[in-house]
Amino acid sequence: MLLVCATFPLIWVGGLVTTYDAGMAVPDWPSTYGYNLFAYPWQTWLFGPWDLLIEHGHRLLGALVGFIAITFVWSVWRNDQRFGVRVAALAALGLVIIQGGLGGARVLFDERQLAMVHGCVGPAFFAYCIALAVFTSGKWKPVEDDLASANLPRLQRISLLTVVFAYLQLVIGAQLRHISVMATPGFFRGAALFHLVMAAVVTIHVFQLLFLAKQQNASVAALRFPTTLLAALVLIQLALGGATWVVKYGWPEFLAQHTFAAPYTIQAKSLFQSLIVTSHVATGSLILATSVMAFARSVRLNRVPTVALGSSALMMELAT
Repeated sequence: MLLVCATFPLIWVGGLVTTYDAGMAVPDWPSTYGYNLFAYPWQTWLFGPWDLLIEHGHRLLGALVGFIAITFVWSVWRNDQRFGVRVAALAALGLVIIQGGLGGARVLFDERQLAMVHGCVGPAFFAYCIALAVFTSGKWKPVEDDLASANLPRLQRISLLTVVFAYLQLVIGAQLRHISVMATPGFFRGAALFHLVMAAVVTIHVFQLLFLAKQQNASVAALRFPTTLLAALVLIQLALGGATWVVKYGWPEFLAQHTFAAPYTIQAKSLFQSLIVTSHVATGSLILATSVMAFARSVRLNRVPTVALGSSALMMELAT
């Protein structure tokens, strides 16, 4: 849970770095203007330029997540005997290292494409942390109810598709965020249209998943919270998506002539614009993470409960 709570602010600050185009505010890596990352003068960092504040802060938050990941690995190997969970914990640490390397390579090579990859791996890691929180939760236990009527295969299929489409939508959004200045207008229009189509696909799958979860018996109550939250997040994201377009590109042409839209002026890198755009990015990560939570819980519901050796149920099963 601590790893999850530390990673989400990291995504927020990373989104601010991209919004303000501050990725090169510190031109060296892993040092900061020649200083050790943790020895950089805090007065210069806190009271210096805004770009420096968020870029160096992003690095410090990344280091904090790395330390928490190391502690998580130690805790899992000390307290959890499940081999799969131990491997998963090591994979989380590996993902932190890869993500840090991508961030450093983005600075060293000053490459926007690396920034896009860096921006896609971060939400994937956040979703992975959510899955780890589910796996290590005290609620991760066998289900004793009869699941025959729960229609779990279909529910699992929809939840998995929701994860896939949510991540694909996030990748398309990252492409729009990091689009090259040399890109043609046609390419931008195509990417934006694809983004809209995928938004509709994700929305349909999320509400289909919510409908299936509401239909099930009490044994799948664990799915009702993530699916309800997912539906709420999608509605918020649709509103933020429209607001992002307005603050970055202005009102759509069919609305531009109305009284409320005519006097509107785009203020690039304003506080309002940065909050809207970064909120849109962060909510996309939350949608991906929540869909992973729903899928992980649906997988657990399909596990067959262990029957104690020598129990009457087992004896009856053997007798038949």
